[in-house]
Amino acid sequence: MIPMRQLRGRPERAPFDRWILPATRAICVAGLLGLALLSGCGGLPPLDEQAQHIRNNNLELRKLEPRAFVRAWGEPTYQREEFMPFFGMKDGSLVPRSRLSLGESPPGWEIGIDAGDALFLAYPEHGWLVVFLDEVFVYREALSAEQLHELGRKWQHEDKFRTRLDNPPSP
Repeated sequence: MIPMRQLRGRPERAPFDRWILPATRAICVAGLLGLALLSGCGGLPPLDEQAQHIRNNNLELRKLEPRAFVRAWGEPTYQREEFMPFFGMKDGSLVPRSRLSLGESPPGWEIGIDAGDALFLAYPEHGWLVVFLDEVFVYREALSAEQLHELGRKWQHEDKFRTRLDNPPSP
């Protein structure tokens, strides 16, 4: 006996074929569109372009990375890595807790708090303290060379008393 579906001239599709193939096509199209959008929406500018911005003192938050500062200005005179809480500001910057007096919050702070591995780079010859949170440029402060040297000496003094647990892990 011949099944009824073969008598109509072509075999009938299984029920899952009716939705599997269109769903697979839709997923592929969505994936390709997503890739196209991601390639169009770039993250950070190229390193040379970042270094040029730094040389021009155009220190735009979230658009520069530590390597660009080293490329533009050389190795920092002072460097510090530590876990740090940050105060989120309306302008998108994050103020490190260490830049404030104990118990103080920055003026205009209303947004939130973030925390993570902070990298502080002090460049007395350029008059800037720049701070990165998890490799993202989040804070800059113009200070005199003397203020930056004082900050660097403070970090060196504190490092004498750091334990193994206080030090960031080595790669």
